[in-house]
Amino acid sequence: MKTTSTRNTASQAEHRPARSPRRGRVIASAVAYLVTFVILLPLLWITLLSFQTNENILANPFSLSGLGLTNYRQALETLDLMLMYKNTLILAVFSVTIGLAVSYMAAFALTRMVFRGGRRGVQNTMKYYFLAGLAIPVYILLFPVYRLDIALGLFGTHAALILPYIAVSIPFNILLLTGFLREFPEEIEQAAIIDGVGLWSMAWHVVFPLMRPVVATLAILNVIYVWNEFPFAVTLINDPELTTISLGISQFQGVYSVNYGAMMASAVLVLVPQLVIYAVFQRQVISGMTAGAIR
Repeated sequence: MKTTSTRNTASQAEHRPARSPRRGRVIASAVAYLVTFVILLPLLWITLLSFQTNENILANPFSLSGLGLTNYRQALETLDLMLMYKNTLILAVFSVTIGLAVSYMAAFALTRMVFRGGRRGVQNTMKYYFLAGLAIPVYILLFPVYRLDIALGLFGTHAALILPYIAVSIPFNILLLTGFLREFPEEIEQAAIIDGVGLWSMAWHVVFPLMRPVVATLAILNVIYVWNEFPFAVTLINDPELTTISLGISQFQGVYSVNYGAMMASAVLVLVPQLVIYAVFQRQVISGMTAGAIR
């Protein structure tokens, strides 16, 4: 009887549904939906405000009455979007291209080259020196960069923004690139050396083409940074012909009044290209961020 009872109990335990994994998936899904809602809420609210008048925004910002396209017409009439897109694109192309090239060469030297004496301490010190730039707020750099631009005659030009954008992007670029290069298989480089490939050719023709995921990720993130950057632009640009996207939105804020509706409409016009970029290249961003993170 005991044997039969034991078998029945074991059989019931085997056929009993596993509740813990299912409960964990439900909790994880609920948390994911909650986080997604929290992230999307400001975007949805900005979109709603962009269709309302200033009076409705100040009185009842969640109202669905009185919606219209007046703010978008005013934004398109006030802002020279093509000029702003062109200026921002020029800044993004030059700063991202040069920044990635400099960052890659620095990361390659920190992970592949052996300094004189064979000591790794120098390389680690230089790496931490670069990464220390992540801890420096941009606002601390505004006045020194402003004085340098004045001294070099770059104030009010594209170069006044391109150089700071390059410098600001280097620490994060090196962080991701060094992590990827550490996990890069050395057998490929050893085979290239046996074939007589030089250091420069190996860096740019052997290793760099295989780093497309992390390079694409950094390019996308840097373009988004240039697209949204405001402190440097408002400090170093004084020519209306060089107005960027972020500076254009600030035109709806006066000394004593703010056109909230037009500002929200222009913000939506600025956000749409960024969302499209993320939607198209989301796989590259995810694969690049996780590259070198798992052994």
